[in-house]
Amino acid sequence: MRWWDIQPVLELEHDLFPEDAWSAGMFWSELAHARGPRAARHYVVAEDPDGRLVGYAGLAASADLADVQTIAAARDTWGSGLGARLLTDLLQAATDFECAEVLLEVRVDNTRAQRLYERFGFEPIGFRRGYYQPGNVDALVMRRADPASTPGPVQGTETHG
Repeated sequence: MRWWDIQPVLELEHDLFPEDAWSAGMFWSELAHARGPRAARHYVVAEDPDGRLVGYAGLAASADLADVQTIAAARDTWGSGLGARLLTDLLQAATDFECAEVLLEVRVDNTRAQRLYERFGFEPIGFRRGYYQPGNVDALVMRRADPASTPGPVQGTETHG
């Protein structure tokens, strides 16, 4: 993800997460930590063959722990494997950062995403009550050890940092 991707990412963000969408400032802040020798973030976008931004994902790393910050795919790509491809990219980044485990939070009502994470070996480890605001929706916390044992990427949509 680059600075010029922020506007189309925000459009997708507001479509998919209208109650708790990230702001432009949040993305700018994350990207500030994604470049250079001390990079501790990895952000990627996915485009369809026509160049339309159809997905994005981000990961933060600290010591030997990585955290999936965000992952999103346009509604018209659901079921295409794009989410799996984005998650594969994040797990590869966690391996590159030499992380021993990856954590994430997912809305308790987002069963589609939970199934994806379970297919990738994430296991529930707890809840964060009222995590998603302003809707006061709980988050399921999931963990995956050994991000290096990653399934191969799904073909069909190009991703790039």
